[in-house]
Amino acid sequence: MPKSIVIKKNGGPEVLELQDVNVASPGADEIKVTNHAIGLNYIDTYHRSGLYPINLPSGIGLEAAGKIDEVGSNVSEFNKGDNIAYASVPLGAYAQQRIIPSKIAVKIPDGISHELAATLMTKGLTTNYLLTKTYKLKAGETVLFHAAAGGVGQIFAQWANSIGAKVIGTVGSDDKIKIAEENGYSYVINYTKDNFAKEVMKITKNKGVPVVFDGVGKKTFHGSLECLSTRGMMISFGNASGPLDPVNVPKDIQPKGLYLTRPSIGQYFSNRKELQAGADQIFEKVKFGKIKIRISKKYKLGDAKNAHADLEARKLIGPAILIP
Repeated sequence: MPKSIVIKKNGGPEVLELQDVNVASPGADEIKVTNHAIGLNYIDTYHRSGLYPINLPSGIGLEAAGKIDEVGSNVSEFNKGDNIAYASVPLGAYAQQRIIPSKIAVKIPDGISHELAATLMTKGLTTNYLLTKTYKLKAGETVLFHAAAGGVGQIFAQWANSIGAKVIGTVGSDDKIKIAEENGYSYVINYTKDNFAKEVMKITKNKGVPVVFDGVGKKTFHGSLECLSTRGMMISFGNASGPLDPVNVPKDIQPKGLYLTRPSIGQYFSNRKELQAGADQIFEKVKFGKIKIRISKKYKLGDAKNAHADLEARKLIGPAILIP
């Protein structure tokens, strides 16, 4: 019988339970998938802890890649045996086999493995919308990205470099500086030792940056506002260090006429056509060597507790996956 991770109450990694599950046949608009690799993402810890409330009991996980076992009667775009990937609700990707809506799946091209695809959907699509949609990054620009050695951070700098932009990155420890530099960051700052806002202003000769991409949250938010140029954009897309405090608009935003936004994947890839197009962009860059992915660690599905503990302790340098 297939196994799946289930949570019955919110809490720490200890609430992740491995259970046997019965997987029925798919409905008319659904597909049955055997997962071969499962993406490990920080948002999974938000669902587990209750920071992002969900109905319990529940499966967990948004992202995986695998092979289709069965298609529903209305499904015409997929066939049994197709290699697919997905990164969307409903939760439940931490599973050996499951049913998903066909509309959330994309086809994986030849040359992209399941393991690679499972690291690319959430992180790759996030990078895609951040620098092509939320802010259209241009050649010659210099921007700031927090958590430069993380999974999104590694993809972001490589993609930015491919269009001729420079990226200043921050990391939380000295051992992550080299990782960030290897992935294309022009400057790397350890924000736990140095005042990154002052360093950014030095690098930009007091001009500041036009945009900050911040997935860290509480620890970096106010410093990010300080190093933005007039009419700059603050893109807050994660809370790895904790949720933001309430924003004081007259004090924090008004003086420089800043823009503040909190985007997510679903706002930019709202249907299967958009989703496939966005995924194809990242798959193409990987296939042609514009972006190189190094999987930092692989865990067994039953070791999800340790995976979450490592994720929250910021021990992982780059993308990690669960193997069902």
